[in-house]
Amino acid sequence: MSNPIRVLVVDDSAFTRKIISDMLDSDPDIIVVDVARNGKIGVEKARNLKPDVITLDVEMPVMSGLEALEIIMREIPTPVVMLSALTQEGAATTFQALEMGAVDFVPKPSGSIVLSVDEIHDILLEKVKTAAKAKVKARRIRRRPKVLQDSAAPLKQKSDMFVSRRSESPDNLVIIGTSTGGPSALGKVLPDLSSHVPAGILIVQHMPPGFTKSLAERLNDICDIDVKEAEEGDRIEQGKALVAPGGYHMIVRASKKIRLSSAPPRNGVKPAIDNTMESAVDIYRDKLIGVILTGMGRDGMEGMARIKASGGKTIVEHESTCVIYGMPKAVIEQGLADIVVPLHEVGKNIMRLFEETE
Repeated sequence: MSNPIRVLVVDDSAFTRKIISDMLDSDPDIIVVDVARNGKIGVEKARNLKPDVITLDVEMPVMSGLEALEIIMREIPTPVVMLSALTQEGAATTFQALEMGAVDFVPKPSGSIVLSVDEIHDILLEKVKTAAKAKVKARRIRRRPKVLQDSAAPLKQKSDMFVSRRSESPDNLVIIGTSTGGPSALGKVLPDLSSHVPAGILIVQHMPPGFTKSLAERLNDICDIDVKEAEEGDRIEQGKALVAPGGYHMIVRASKKIRLSSAPPRNGVKPAIDNTMESAVDIYRDKLIGVILTGMGRDGMEGMARIKASGGKTIVEHESTCVIYGMPKAVIEQGLADIVVPLHEVGKNIMRLFEETE
């Protein structure tokens, strides 16, 4: 039997520390080695105990979760799972933490741990076990200025040429699927896509309801292409990316419009990458590019098989840059990857495929 996963719980609420610790200790494969009531104490205990995983709250006295995360990722890189309030501000802070190196997060519905004990139990255990397998490296990323955390801040302006071309219905489609480590990975891939890319883009990120809108907004801020959370009836347009909303499968209709499906989870997730890819194959056929980035499990493998069989192209993130080498590994082991490259080369290879067909 392997050694249990050693977890440090950091939260300013004694009640929350107790609840989280009891949930983690309920699993024989996990042991809580200690708790801390603020970020400063959490950092000190992380240095001394060197836990396998740290659960970290955001709002704490003395030293906040983000301040602690910055030090942890710089000095003692450790997989961190954030506890996030299901609010607009909470979502913005969560993505800042993910950009700074946190592996994943567990939502607190309504921002109250009291209301979420039953709901987050299984999610917490799964996230901690996944985080324990993650590859984390020392990072020196500073937190964003406060103004960029405000979702009301103006988005960057799109070019007039981009706006004038958005009504075009492209012949090509790119579908990008990812899970654990995905928000940060997408932040490296999408900026390499020009607004002139001759394709529509669909993004399926495994994420619960309430967070995908903030993800889309943050990606929109840093990308040349336009990025938004998908809505029922949205048209697939050239140079525009649609993010599958948490809690819905994103389906492509024959009209090249989006349908949001409330069908049951597939591969244990909703949205599922396979559902989106499979729905698009008969419409786009050899004009379809499938991309699988970091993530746990096998979601996307069946979709990539369908894309490859229809004459489309498949790109997979190389193991060397994956936070979790699960979904990419599943595709590669089945011989379904046309291109396997490190994360920083994924976007460039998408653009290169289009250049080769011109």
